[in-house]
Amino acid sequence: MVDYHMTGGGATLMQDGRYMEQEEDWDRDLLLDPAWEKQQRKTFTAWCNSHLRKAGTQIENIDEDFRDGLKLMLLLEVISGERLPKPERGKMRVHKINNVNKALDFIASKGVKLVSIGAEEIVDGNTKMTLGMIWTIILRFAIQDISVEETSAKEGLLLWCQRKTAPYKNVNVQNFHISWKDGLAFNALIHRHRPELIEYDKLRKDDPVTNLNNAFEVAEKYLDIPKMLDAEDIVNTARPDEKAIMTYVSSFYHAFSGAQKAETAANRICKVLAVNQENEHLMEDYEKLASDLLEWIHRTIPWLENRQPEKTMNDMQQKLEDFRDYRRVHKPPKVQEKCQLEINFNTLQTKLRLSNRPAFMPSEGKMVSDINNGWQHLEQAEKGYEEWLLNEIRRLERLDHLAEKFRQKASIHESWTEGKEAMLTQKDYETATLAEIKALLRKHEAFESDLAAHQDRVEQIAAIAQELNELDYYDSPSVNARCQKICDQWDVLGSLTHSRRESLEQTEKHLEAIDQLYLEYAKRAAPFNNWMEGAMEDLQDMFIVHTIEEIEGLIAAHEQFKCTLPDADREREAILDIQAEAQKIADYNHIKLASGNPYTSVTPQTINSKWEKVQQLVPKRDGALKGEQDKQQSNERLRLQFANQANVVGPWIQAKMEGVGRIAIEMHGTLEDQMSHLKQYEQSVINYKPNIDKLEQQHQLIQEALIFDNKHTNYTMEHIRVGWEHLLTTVARTINEVENQMLTRDAKGISQEQMHEYRASFNHFDKDHTGALGPEEFKACLISLGYDVENDKQGDAEFHRIMASVDPNNSGMVTFQAFIDFMSRETTDTDTADQVIASFKVLAGDKNYITESELRRELPPDQAEYCISRMAPYHGPDAVPGALDYMSFSTALYGESDL
Repeated sequence: MVDYHMTGGGATLMQDGRYMEQEEDWDRDLLLDPAWEKQQRKTFTAWCNSHLRKAGTQIENIDEDFRDGLKLMLLLEVISGERLPKPERGKMRVHKINNVNKALDFIASKGVKLVSIGAEEIVDGNTKMTLGMIWTIILRFAIQDISVEETSAKEGLLLWCQRKTAPYKNVNVQNFHISWKDGLAFNALIHRHRPELIEYDKLRKDDPVTNLNNAFEVAEKYLDIPKMLDAEDIVNTARPDEKAIMTYVSSFYHAFSGAQKAETAANRICKVLAVNQENEHLMEDYEKLASDLLEWIHRTIPWLENRQPEKTMNDMQQKLEDFRDYRRVHKPPKVQEKCQLEINFNTLQTKLRLSNRPAFMPSEGKMVSDINNGWQHLEQAEKGYEEWLLNEIRRLERLDHLAEKFRQKASIHESWTEGKEAMLTQKDYETATLAEIKALLRKHEAFESDLAAHQDRVEQIAAIAQELNELDYYDSPSVNARCQKICDQWDVLGSLTHSRRESLEQTEKHLEAIDQLYLEYAKRAAPFNNWMEGAMEDLQDMFIVHTIEEIEGLIAAHEQFKCTLPDADREREAILDIQAEAQKIADYNHIKLASGNPYTSVTPQTINSKWEKVQQLVPKRDGALKGEQDKQQSNERLRLQFANQANVVGPWIQAKMEGVGRIAIEMHGTLEDQMSHLKQYEQSVINYKPNIDKLEQQHQLIQEALIFDNKHTNYTMEHIRVGWEHLLTTVARTINEVENQMLTRDAKGISQEQMHEYRASFNHFDKDHTGALGPEEFKACLISLGYDVENDKQGDAEFHRIMASVDPNNSGMVTFQAFIDFMSRETTDTDTADQVIASFKVLAGDKNYITESELRRELPPDQAEYCISRMAPYHGPDAVPGALDYMSFSTALYGESDL
């Protein structure tokens, strides 16, 4: 007895340790469905009789006629072509059990493990077990060996049905139950192989009984396929029994198996044509993507090379914002397009090599190298444009500061010179008394002192105007005109001052000196007044700084100035005491003094007023310096914030670049393991993008704050961007290389051990770990693999032949991808033009030409039309109308000509 075990109430077939799982196991409850049991009994009975009649017998009742095991053993002998042990002819139960066990043992000897089917139950006429046993036999001897395109058994049979019925309308085979209910699928199978037997166009989907009867009767009459089901059994059941349909359909498969050779030939042609069509699409995609990218590069470079400066800071800031928008929005998609273009190019070349097609040569000017050159030119222009923008902003900032300083100093000077010409040209000394003359002379001396003190301011005004001209200030004409007016007026004042002094000195000879006390007051008041004016000017002076050190220097100078205020206050009081002493003397002696000091226009009220002004300006200056100090401290925090982030991101990018390089040359696990590692690596890089974005935000804050240097880090945002883009491109390129290696491995049947051996040999001679071998390194590698490329005439010729194969572009380097392509070509077989010609000849029935109808019958519609549109007419002596030349077409697929 064969051991059995019930698993979920179902019988399961097992072969070579693998369960041949079914969509639905045999289940006792399912057999309670009378329709399904009826269909299975009828189908399995017909199937058994189709084989038993070869031995001159048949069965009437499937669960009764196999009970003694005799016809069961006979059935197995017929379908297997082998002899079983001699059956026992006794009528006792033990004899029947022994015969059934011999049959079950024979099934088990064919690699099939029967579970839950026992001889006793077959002998007892158990319908469920009997049907399960017959289904197991059908699976093993009628369905299991069906193979279509690397699929077998049920999946292979379903794929075969789908392929054969694909061209027929209203037929969509998705399973072995509902898809066959309208009968069109059965008729389509017959019409596909024997179109003269079926008038398919006259069949109607809404008449399933007629369709099914037509197919069953034709199959029985002309194809020797017995009628296994009645049309009503299928139509009147919500879901026909799957196993009954599979059994019936397998009979069609075996009946038409003679057409398998033609189908294999058609599949080969389809495969070759599909590869060619896909490659053509990839070439067209590359050309379009390359054209679009080059057009964008050529359109962008002139914009980046435009160095036309703007006149105002706002206009230059807008240019900078446009440039940032280009960096953030417009350029990143183009970086991705460039990377994708290189990946598509490498993938296309790999697929062409794997299919023995000529290498793809892009249109002139659209090579990857051309795009790289254009991209390099773009980045050079981009770098130069950014440097120019920042320099222009610095220049305009400097110009605005100088222009404001010029206007301030010019206004102070013009205010000071107001009325000076009238004062110097008056003739008051002609009618003055001696005392008045003395006073006028002393007053003039004080004015000369004041004039000399203002000489520095005039020189500063001229120097600022000169610098504005050198920096190409847009409003230079008005600056020059104002400066010239000041200088001309200064010359006039100098000349008038000299003339007045001569007049006063001539008059002085006849007059006595004025009171010494007034003179002392005038001499001390004038420089003190100049000091106060200078102090007020300095306290109101504009300043611009870029570092914390500069503002701290200004603060220190201001603190030093404030330390001089007590001494200045004492000097002020001393000067006022002189004036008070003179008034005291005059009062004491009843002298009526003229209004004001005759030697100077600087009155005590003027000194006090200016002193109060100085006192008011000091805290304002404190506030301005404190505000600038806060600003510079904020800028310093921005510098440190950027530097801290950049000093982390920069080394991280470098470490990731080194990690990608190690993955590319090391041999850790299978290519799938490497791909998984690279994908994880790529994801970790992508996950790091927020750090780059954060750094970009910090960099933008630095630029908006007009911070132009950072002593805390050697990394600039440009370094980080270039490194990041290079890292993304390197990871994508490395993933593409591994994908191409997997394509090569799968297409050429290279084992993982061979791939490791190739990588080990390649790495051994790649001494500098660049991922490529030079000619001498490659030659040494070939010698180590047993190739005769020694330094003699024959060896050199062989080496040059191999180098031309692995380095068609004469770059002087052999990549690992080119190396494994070469090794796979040396060790594996591929499709050839002769094989394709032979396949077409099969489809053409050994003729030297093929017709359109034959192509449309044997090939899928799109590939049939592809061949028809590209095949030339056949002109041989045996040509007929519409004959096509498949030989030249097949040769062109592997040649240099352009289809």
